[in-house]
Amino acid sequence: MATAAPTLSSQEVNNARFNAEAAEWDNNKKHVESVQKCLEALLRYVPELADERGKNFDVLEIGCGTGLLSLLLAPRVHSLVGVDTAEGMIDAFNKKVAALPSPDKANLAAVNVLVQDADDIHVQGAAAALATRRGESGKDHPYRFDLIVSHLTLHHVPEMAPLIVTLFQCLKPGGRIALTDYEDFGPEAVPFHPKSKREGVQRHGIKKEEVETIILGAGFNEVRVERAFVLRKEVEAENGKPEREMDFPFLICLGRRS
Repeated sequence: MATAAPTLSSQEVNNARFNAEAAEWDNNKKHVESVQKCLEALLRYVPELADERGKNFDVLEIGCGTGLLSLLLAPRVHSLVGVDTAEGMIDAFNKKVAALPSPDKANLAAVNVLVQDADDIHVQGAAAALATRRGESGKDHPYRFDLIVSHLTLHHVPEMAPLIVTLFQCLKPGGRIALTDYEDFGPEAVPFHPKSKREGVQRHGIKKEEVETIILGAGFNEVRVERAFVLRKEVEAENGKPEREMDFPFLICLGRRS
């Protein structure tokens, strides 16, 4: 009797997909464009990043991928630790850091981990390594962050509420989250991903009211979830509709830990 193949978890499906796509990820113009729009939104909603005040920020990036956003933020902040569950993405990130003019002085690092604890040893180890690189070893242990960012990650998370609670715990008092993802505006949001890439996608965008409730429930103050930008992209033909361009609104999810 044949044995059924084991069913992969959504996390394993996502990791397999992103490992396979990592090498060519940055060649997708829409990936680059969406990250640039994310950065522009962050500069508006977190104005410290637009001036020298951001140089005091220690940043955690959830779902850092190949480091497209990370390397744009790095010159604006004190330090940045990126995390991603796909090993291929982290390898691509590390190759970029190694190619910098002075990689031994870089203020960013990435680790392959699913963050479920503010004291996760991988995150703490990366933060400690960056502190040592800056001659600040032993300071502020365990490490906490001034700002947590993510881009196009929340729609892959099976349960957002536990993640947001963990992010709250990762912040310093006064620290903030600024998370961007595309909006679930109904059935028309589904084509954001082609059919071949929908396995492992937990939700077709995020819902404003749902995310607001989750962030408030985690203990955040100054909670805002607003449309921050629109990404226009081609979608494939399906359900009797031709291949076409569509506008996908993106939300930015904000909150502060008192």
